Amino acid sequence: MTTLFSPIKVGALTAPNRIFMAPLTRCRADAEHVPTALMAEYYSQRASAGLLIAEATMAMAGNSAFWMEPGIHSAAQVTGWKLTTDAVHAAGGHIFLQIWHGGRACHPLLNGGAQPVAPSPIAIIGDEVHTPEGKKPYVIPRELRDDELPGIVAGFAKAAENAKAAGFDGVEVHGANGYLLDQFLRDGSNKRTGPYGGPVESRARLLLEVLAAVCKVWGSDRVGLRLSPLNSYNSMIDSDPVGLATWLARRLNDFDLAYLHLMRGDFFQQQQGDVVTPVREYYKGVLIGNMGYTADEAQSAIAAGKLDAVAFGTGFLANPDLPARIKAGAPLNKVDPATFYTPGPAGYTDYPTMGA
Repeated sequence: MTTLFSPIKVGALTAPNRIFMAPLTRCRADAEHVPTALMAEYYSQRASAGLLIAEATMAMAGNSAFWMEPGIHSAAQVTGWKLTTDAVHAAGGHIFLQIWHGGRACHPLLNGGAQPVAPSPIAIIGDEVHTPEGKKPYVIPRELRDDELPGIVAGFAKAAENAKAAGFDGVEVHGANGYLLDQFLRDGSNKRTGPYGGPVESRARLLLEVLAAVCKVWGSDRVGLRLSPLNSYNSMIDSDPVGLATWLARRLNDFDLAYLHLMRGDFFQQQQGDVVTPVREYYKGVLIGNMGYTADEAQSAIAAGKLDAVAFGTGFLANPDLPARIKAGAPLNKVDPATFYTPGPAGYTDYPTMGA
C-alpha cells in the first residue's frame, strides 16, 4: 500500500516521503526583503519534509503585500536565499521557492506610494493589510493594460532565473489565494474584456504564459503550480469554481509539471464544492493536496489514489520534525497564531522536537 512514507518521484526529484511542507508567509525577512540567517535555520529544521515549499516571495520589486516578506528580485536577496538552500541541502532536504505577485493585495504604504495593480479596478473588502503605520484598508487597484502583461511574464521568468542562482531545486508558481495570477483566473475579480478576460481560456492566459516562461528557465520537471479554486480569501469568488478547476486540470497536462498543488476548500466557507475529484480525474501528473488534512486523512487519500502527497501548513510550522512525529504517533506541538508574522525566533525556530 502506498503510504505517507513511500518515496515519490516529483518531476526531476525523488522525495523520500509524501509529507510536504506548504508555503507559509512568516515575515522574517529584513526591511529590504532580504532573507535572513534566521530563515535558513527555520527551513533547515524542517528538512525532513519530502519537499519544502518556501513562502510566497516577491518576483518583482514594488509588489509587497506583507511588509517583511522576502523577495527574489535583487542580488542581495539571491545571496540571502543561498543561506537557506545551503542549509536545507546540508540537512538532506529538497526545497522549491514559491514565486509570487500580490496584485491588488499590495498597498501603497508598502511600495513607496505606488498604487497596486490588478486585472480590474476592484478592491479587496472585509479585511485590512499590515503596514508600517498599522493595519489599513486595501485600496482600489489600477487595471493593468494588455501591453503591460508581457512585463509581468518577464518578471516571473527573471525570478525563476534568480531562484536557480540561489540554489533552489525548483519553483512553485503562486496561482492561488487571491493574488495576481488568481485574480486573473477568477471571474469575481477579472471583469476585463479582450485577450485576458471573459471566458476561462482568456482569464487563464496570463497564468499559462507565466508557466511557459518559467518552464523555459527551469524545465517543466522542476516547476510546480498552486491553485485554490474555492478559497474566498482576499475577497475571491468564481461563478463556477469546479468548472474552472476541471478546465485547468485538462489544460495543465500540456506542461508536464513537477506537480500541481491544490487547495481543496475555502478558509471562510463561502464557497462549497469538490475540486479534488475532477482534478484527480483529468490531471495526469503528481497531485498534492492541501488544506486541513490530518495525518490519518492524508494517509487514506494517498492509499486510495486520490492524492499523491499532502502539504501540511501549521502542522509543520509548530513541529519541525513533523514526519517523525507522525511516524511515531507522537503528540503535536500546539501552534501559536500570535507569532505567525512577528519578528524574531519566538514561535518560529523555538518549537521543540520530540527529543527536546
